[in-house]
Amino acid sequence: MSTQVSEEVREALHEGRPVVALESTIIAHGLPRPRNLAVALELEELVRAGGAVPATIAVVDGTARVGLDRAALTRIAEDPAVRKLGHRDLAPALATGVTGATTVSATAWLADAAGIRVFATGGLGGVHREWTDTQDESADLRLLARVGTTVVCAGVKSILDVPATLQRLETLGVTVVGYGTEHFPGFYLASSGEPVDWTLRSPGAVAAVIRAQDRLGGPRAALIVANPVPVAEQLDPALHDRVLAGGLAAAKEKGITGQAVTPFLLEYVTVHTEGASLEANLAAVRGNVRLAASIAGAYGAGADPGAGAGRDAAPAPGSVPAPGSGAAPGAGGR
Repeated sequence: MSTQVSEEVREALHEGRPVVALESTIIAHGLPRPRNLAVALELEELVRAGGAVPATIAVVDGTARVGLDRAALTRIAEDPAVRKLGHRDLAPALATGVTGATTVSATAWLADAAGIRVFATGGLGGVHREWTDTQDESADLRLLARVGTTVVCAGVKSILDVPATLQRLETLGVTVVGYGTEHFPGFYLASSGEPVDWTLRSPGAVAAVIRAQDRLGGPRAALIVANPVPVAEQLDPALHDRVLAGGLAAAKEKGITGQAVTPFLLEYVTVHTEGASLEANLAAVRGNVRLAASIAGAYGAGADPGAGAGRDAAPAPGSVPAPGSGAAPGAGGR
């Protein structure tokens, strides 16, 4: 694979310093210009303020880049020709020399390949509504069942079928924990109403779970840390429900199906909440980035220098936490 890891990220991994991966789709396709570049720089600074090294990931001229310089970050933000790349698109993108922003699946894949254990994003993809008719499911889910990355997110996009997504993650063997919550977040909302099986309440507790995963070995799968947007910054729940219902009805009326549904609904929600959904999204992303930096720091404090630099790295030293050491069963099982 044609991959370039920035000198800063490479040195941090080699020295065992904390690194946080960041996706680039939110920069290229999730935010309006020129605000997208300002947000990209802000998120990197939040990682640094948390004591970690940011590794924004994208494909530039057919090279997978793990850690972008200012020129590459600006290009991803400003070039309208930048493509949207899931992990299935990486090979043709590299082979044909295109430039593209990486989704959750592509970012998690490249971060894992580089040895980065913590990745911050907004919301995951998931199982779409009316799945029994459309068979439409995000590629994020299967990919997360194949990588050993810890993904800090605000749940899955609330336009999706949240209960079905959680069931699918369980089937795939992907561990989901709530951070300071007993309910799975709803992306724009602090809670989707769905319970989580486990609740963790500190970065150290999350790091202990990552180390326990290292020691257990066996099948690789991501750890999803579901971190709710603060209640004070969430989208008004009544407005959310009303607008989402309107969006679903509009999509049906216009005959919009398959992959076109998600971008249609996201745009509809943004327009009909007069941008409030975008602000809730950004609040969630900022919180996830701060938490990811703290988790990476806590994990790195218990790892040998260089232990994270590669897929086959040796497990970090330290004991598996005893029951009750920061982890608590959530409000009911699935």
